Amino acid sequence: MMRAIIGLAALLAFAAPLGAQDIRGIEVCTAEKDMNRRTSCLQSNVQFLQGALDKATRDAQAGAAAAGREIAAQKNDIAGLKESLAKMQAQLDELKKARAAK
Repeated sequence: MMRAIIGLAALLAFAAPLGAQDIRGIEVCTAEKDMNRRTSCLQSNVQFLQGALDKATRDAQAGAAAAGREIAAQKNDIAGLKESLAKMQAQLDELKKARAAK
């Protein structure tokens, strides 16, 4: 049990640095010494991230709307196919009755 915990801790210690990555468009604000420049840098990062989040939200909503339209079209297709199947079943039943009557 102790070996598993130590192994897991070692794995997490080595995996943590691998998970960090730069985000294109984000500036490193900790290098700024002047508070006004640092604040401006952070505000720029917040605006960039807010824009990226808004774009992702719009893309997700557009995808959901497209999926909804596709689902509605498929439901209509299924309803039409069920109707056609019912007609064919009725015709088949009539043919069976006619054949049995002979």
